[in-house]
Amino acid sequence: MDTHSPTHDAVDAIADQWAAVRPDLDTVPMAVFGRIYRLSNAMRAKVDKAYAPYGMALGEFDVLATLRRSGEPYTLSPRELTATLMITTGGMTGRLDKLEKAGLLTRSPDPNDRRGLRVTLSERGKELVDQAVGAGLAEQRAALRAALSEEEAAQLTGLLRRLLATTA
Repeated sequence: MDTHSPTHDAVDAIADQWAAVRPDLDTVPMAVFGRIYRLSNAMRAKVDKAYAPYGMALGEFDVLATLRRSGEPYTLSPRELTATLMITTGGMTGRLDKLEKAGLLTRSPDPNDRRGLRVTLSERGKELVDQAVGAGLAEQRAALRAALSEEEAAQLTGLLRRLLATTA
């Protein structure tokens, strides 16, 4: 495990610039959230690359993973999917079209609502998302292990959980 950490990074440079022109500002929040934002973007790119061999990007993975996590029979309404993934109905329709065309899910009438639909993960979709989730987690695990011990990762998880609870 590489325990060397940079002593000064791009976020520090931004905070230093603000300190030079506005010494009255407390830039610690900028440093924390700037790093979270940059880390999120960097990991999103790595995980997206890990999903590519499975013929999907992060958006498609999210749909399949949400269906998979829902448990058998791996079926949700488009509205339930949209709410879980926090995307527009138009964005969801495009993803569903692509995934249905690829044979990874099916759409069928809702037996309890004649105007509604049910989206169901296909067996092929289940197999593919099970493989892709392993690839994405491998990227995330590698990033953690390169920088943090297991104890540090657990501590960071707790700290981020607390921070998220106060901002969500």
